[in-house]
Amino acid sequence: MNIAKIVSSNSHVDYIARVIDEFDVENPPAAEDHGFAQFVSLPMGSSEMIGVIYDSKLINPEYANYGPRLSPKPVLGNFSPDYLNEQGILIGILLLGSVDSERSVQGVPRLVVPPGQDVFKISAEAVKQFHTGEDDSIQLHYYSLVISHAGPFAAPLLETIIDSLSLNCPEIERQKLGILRQNLIWQRTMGSMR
Repeated sequence: MNIAKIVSSNSHVDYIARVIDEFDVENPPAAEDHGFAQFVSLPMGSSEMIGVIYDSKLINPEYANYGPRLSPKPVLGNFSPDYLNEQGILIGILLLGSVDSERSVQGVPRLVVPPGQDVFKISAEAVKQFHTGEDDSIQLHYYSLVISHAGPFAAPLLETIIDSLSLNCPEIERQKLGILRQNLIWQRTMGSMR
């Protein structure tokens, strides 16, 4: 499901996308399709970049517009056909790796994502495949990438990812993920005490 289009970037792995709305498509994505920790893909030729939504921002230029209105909002489109709805939702996407026909690679992708690139929500099965190594173990090689680029959302993001991966994995992998989650909680607790 197409949920957004890339509009900007903060770095090679940190992209900003605008969620498509009713002016773009007949059936826009629901709020849960572009929520926190939702995994997404960005098709790029024969491979696709895999990312996760870690931030959001609302755009509402009308908020500061205190001037008088010539007509009510529904009539404004008829009165001024060039009127644009500039309200929207921006989402921050952190790229975590790539997938091609042969394998998944976690880490900094080599390609640069162009503006206008479509962003798609991916299924739980695709998320599981991205995180499963050749020996069927859970892989989180992008852990340090999230810590260094997601800012104050890094720990909650990783905790949410770990919780969702823990749902459908073998017990030994669930235990490893549990230890990693406890380590995150400890680091956050000790970091806040400084």
